[in-house]
Amino acid sequence: MTDVLELVDVSVVREGRALISDISWSIAEGERWVILGPNGAGKTTLLQVAASYLYPTTGTVAVLGEKLGSVDVFELRQRIGLAGASMLDRVPRDQTVLKTVLTAAYGMTATWQETYEATDESRALALLDRLGMRGYEERTFGTLSEGERKRTLIARGLMTDPELLLLDEPAAGLDLGGREDLVRRLGALAQDEYAPSMAMVTHHVEEIAPGFTHVLMIRQGKVLAAGPIDTELTARNLSLCFGLPLTLERHGDRWSAQGLPLG
Repeated sequence: MTDVLELVDVSVVREGRALISDISWSIAEGERWVILGPNGAGKTTLLQVAASYLYPTTGTVAVLGEKLGSVDVFELRQRIGLAGASMLDRVPRDQTVLKTVLTAAYGMTATWQETYEATDESRALALLDRLGMRGYEERTFGTLSEGERKRTLIARGLMTDPELLLLDEPAAGLDLGGREDLVRRLGALAQDEYAPSMAMVTHHVEEIAPGFTHVLMIRQGKVLAAGPIDTELTARNLSLCFGLPLTLERHGDRWSAQGLPLG
């Protein structure tokens, strides 16, 4: 398999503090990765590097065979789908759901004077349907619930038929029903052999959808464990990652974790 992402000894330092440190990690074609870790571990920083929005202070990064620093990132980003909290504030609240998805075709978040083909609109509608948003296309983004916004942004991330899809805490802020609906849809996507390679940041093992194949655990900016989810997602690794004793249970193709009682 071909690597769609490869980081070698990557560090990102800001104001003298390492946000991530000496990370080596790769995603092969067809793999679906979960990135787990506590707040401040460097998960979002890592995803921003993978998306070409952050350059490493040291180390090398190759995305889709292109080395950061020697490639036009604006062209590269058209091959990467990105959905996350950072996108929420960039989408105009009065823009329709359909236009929000369509703008990804031009690498924009707001419409200006661009024109779209009928095939663009058909693809956008099909993606909205897949994410449970058909019938919402004329609703404005600002009137959507948190879950509806997240599903719209994932549809937007898929608009350009990317080779790599990066999801930053897609279930954050959702209630139980919203989370389970999103996990179900992400599971269908992850198990689709034609879907892009994926990496998803989360804090919670309960948000890992069926079909995700690998896990990367980071703590204090460093890799703690990385590899197939069946062997690396263990109670021991999870406890080390989050800094307290945890139990881990698997129920079919879903996971749950909780802390051990005190005393």
